[in-house]
Amino acid sequence: MIGVISDTHGLVRPEVLPVFAGAALIIHAGDIGTSEVLKELRSIAPVIAVRGNNDKDAWASAIPETKVIQFGNVSIYVLHDLKEIDLSPGAAGYQVVVSGHSHRPLIDRREGVLYVNPGSAGPRRFKLPITVARLTIEGTKVEGEVVNLSF
Repeated sequence: MIGVISDTHGLVRPEVLPVFAGAALIIHAGDIGTSEVLKELRSIAPVIAVRGNNDKDAWASAIPETKVIQFGNVSIYVLHDLKEIDLSPGAAGYQVVVSGHSHRPLIDRREGVLYVNPGSAGPRRFKLPITVARLTIEGTKVEGEVVNLSF
């Protein structure tokens, strides 16, 4: 299982830890907020992160804006804002696109590509839910689920 999180804006909620327990990897899709967020997530599993539009401090300068992850037989393209994608994921051979930015959770399959936005796990914004996502990969099959942390 891969944990997927975004838009933490400096906050790792305690509810995230049991949801990601046993994860082989955690993907952070940007707007991390502080380096402490990555440190806390690394206490659960290895973390791969991309920089969001609000990650402007010096600690974030080494974090890339996009990342390609090969997990077993599955290729995952990660960026913060899906509106900034500059390629055709299916044509480029990606099975999954992970993004954040909108704070709106999404699991959608289009043209054979699974699009995942975990929503926001940080401070509540508007009336949007507090969510993360999980990816389950078996061979070349990928399934995604959104996990609501709101009570």
